[in-house]
Amino acid sequence: MSWLAGMWGPLPLLLLCAAPRVGSSWWYMGAVGSSRVMCDNVPGLVSRQRQLCRRHPEAMLSIGRGVAAWTAECQHQFRRHRWDCSALERGQRLLGRVLQRSSRESAFVHAISSAGVVFAITRACSQGELKSCSCDPKKKGSAKDSKGHFDWGGCSDNIDYGIKFARAFVDAKERKGKDARALMNLHNNRAGRKAVKRFLKQECKCHGVSGSCTLRTCWLAMADFRKTGDYLWKKYNGAIQVVMNQDGTGFTVANKRFKKPTKNDLVYFESSPDYCIRDRDVGSPGTAGRVCNQTSRGMDSCEVMCCGRGYDTARVSRMTKCECKFHWCCAVRCQDCLEVVDVHTCKAPKSATWTSRT
Repeated sequence: MSWLAGMWGPLPLLLLCAAPRVGSSWWYMGAVGSSRVMCDNVPGLVSRQRQLCRRHPEAMLSIGRGVAAWTAECQHQFRRHRWDCSALERGQRLLGRVLQRSSRESAFVHAISSAGVVFAITRACSQGELKSCSCDPKKKGSAKDSKGHFDWGGCSDNIDYGIKFARAFVDAKERKGKDARALMNLHNNRAGRKAVKRFLKQECKCHGVSGSCTLRTCWLAMADFRKTGDYLWKKYNGAIQVVMNQDGTGFTVANKRFKKPTKNDLVYFESSPDYCIRDRDVGSPGTAGRVCNQTSRGMDSCEVMCCGRGYDTARVSRMTKCECKFHWCCAVRCQDCLEVVDVHTCKAPKSATWTSRT
């Protein structure tokens, strides 16, 4: 089982807080040197993770921001699908159930969560929040690109440290196991880490008379996390089903007509459930009550989202901005208008109680 599944039950405030307050108890314990107490009370950690937690208690606060970032991104990417990554709101243990499977959704969650830790740790390094790292020390002196010579300056994001720390922390639990699921999770974790580095970009500032570029100062910066999310979403849609090879050391494609997965691809073993009904065993909250799009032909259409059960329509009033006008020099002023719209929500199945195969 992954570190995520193990910790997703009673997750501590530490890992759910997007921006931990300095006055919070978790921050206080780390500040006064009680990292052992803090780390020993985080559920689901293996020995190697607790060691890292004790050694770098401030990094756990960054990981908490990473959890918030990847959770929001997961929910954004799946917002029009039956499974919408909303396990936090619908029942904390649901996501753990999903992660116990070897489905495409599990593959995406492992990749995006690993990417979220890389992003958060790297950002914390650049902002001087971690004692163990700072800006990328390799980006010094002069260099050359297609536009000519430039000097490294500013603060380049230390992506290599972020990847190193994320690999050590996130992969620790998977490395204890040698089964197929552990290998799958390690593969998808790595794909997520690589995705963040893929969008590392060079930014420059010109120096010279009247803004001329007689001298350039450049640095490397991570792109917005949305780019990583969009990229991994494409990988989710093109995820490759695999089986273990005969010696149990790697994968081979389940269907010989498909290409062999690269290190950037997401892989999975088992087909996904339809997520139509509430089912604890598969981590499905069901689609009853979900808003659907009556005019869409995609995954968010009422026919697909509601699994053929039909939908209810309610007429609601809401305030919107209207009659917006541009005013010189730099202002846009709008009026508040009352809008009446129809909202369509999926009907519940005849039996709306949780199902379980046990």
